[in-house]
Amino acid sequence: MFRRSAGGAVIVSVGLAVAGCGAPQPAAAPECRLVTDLAPESGILAGVNLDWERETLAEYASSLGRRPAVVVSFSPFPMSDKDKINVDAAFEQVKGNGGTLLLTLEPHNGLADVTKERAEALAGQLAGYNKAGVPVIVRFAHEMNGSWYEWGQKPAEYIAAYRRVADAVHQQAPGSDMMWAPNYGGGYPFSGGQHQAAAGSVDAAALDTDGDGSVSAADDPYQPYYPGDDAVDWVGMSLYHWGSSYPWGANVLPEEGKFLQQLTGTYNGAGGNDLTVPDFYKDYGEARNKPVAIPETAALSIPSREGASPLAIKQAWWQQLFDPAIPRDYPELKMINWFEWDKLEVEVKDNVDWTVAQDPTVRDAYIADLPSWFVSAGEPKECTPQAS
Repeated sequence: MFRRSAGGAVIVSVGLAVAGCGAPQPAAAPECRLVTDLAPESGILAGVNLDWERETLAEYASSLGRRPAVVVSFSPFPMSDKDKINVDAAFEQVKGNGGTLLLTLEPHNGLADVTKERAEALAGQLAGYNKAGVPVIVRFAHEMNGSWYEWGQKPAEYIAAYRRVADAVHQQAPGSDMMWAPNYGGGYPFSGGQHQAAAGSVDAAALDTDGDGSVSAADDPYQPYYPGDDAVDWVGMSLYHWGSSYPWGANVLPEEGKFLQQLTGTYNGAGGNDLTVPDFYKDYGEARNKPVAIPETAALSIPSREGASPLAIKQAWWQQLFDPAIPRDYPELKMINWFEWDKLEVEVKDNVDWTVAQDPTVRDAYIADLPSWFVSAGEPKECTPQAS
């Protein structure tokens, strides 16, 4: 018997087979079920961006006492042989955990490398994961509205590459979805980045949505990059608490209501120009009937600096994510993934501890605050991959 948990995990109940009058013998593992409905009917999938070099998925799940419903893995694209080995390893860990693999693909050599043939090879790889019982969501070339990635602020080239990947995935891997995920638009157009659209270029003209001859905070930070409803299954947005004012790096509590205000374009912080940001939830979730994800989120805490405590900062942020009004008032919000990394951030020239599971005091407070509608993965069961 098969059933699907709310977290997207494939649950297989294994019975006993009786041969004649002999002792019961274990039945062969059932065939894995292909899961195609990756958004839960109710609740929000609780996920994690895991630092795979620091800990395994099993270690992380054990420390929290629950299995994440979504697990994020990053990979360059196209994948080298080593990259594919790493993604296969992430797949194996998710298979043992239950839940969904959110595969973030980064075309660091440029969007021209995202060919139809490579997209089709990727789709075949994902189809194998799906047949083994692991759903996949592909987050292709995330934060494309930023100026810090090689694929950033190239709207026409980005859309064409995204659609090549989406076409292949939708045709060959029915247990996989595509996610479009820009960066939160506060601070757009993120001037000064290495890959900022050059003034006077074709890209800059496409990004000049108000037609005033320049790309500025008055232009729409999302719409020029949208690949089309037929190519997008999920819409997502990276959304962090970096602080309350630029330059970032102060250990300060997030303002009350900041998370939902950023999601809906009503936040008036970071220098006071954020009110030009559109309502992402309404425009891309409600209006287009797409499940909304926060594929990355956390709150800045720098251990080497003074200010509010790590527990105070992180708890103030996660309590906004756990606002009981969210499942009632924002029913299209279906996924939130915590960024579980302690790493150097060039924006603040220091190590930022984004984690919630490393410090026992923070971890215990996080576990205590988790709401029942923040959905974990179910217990995984062995199953035999579907035949081709």
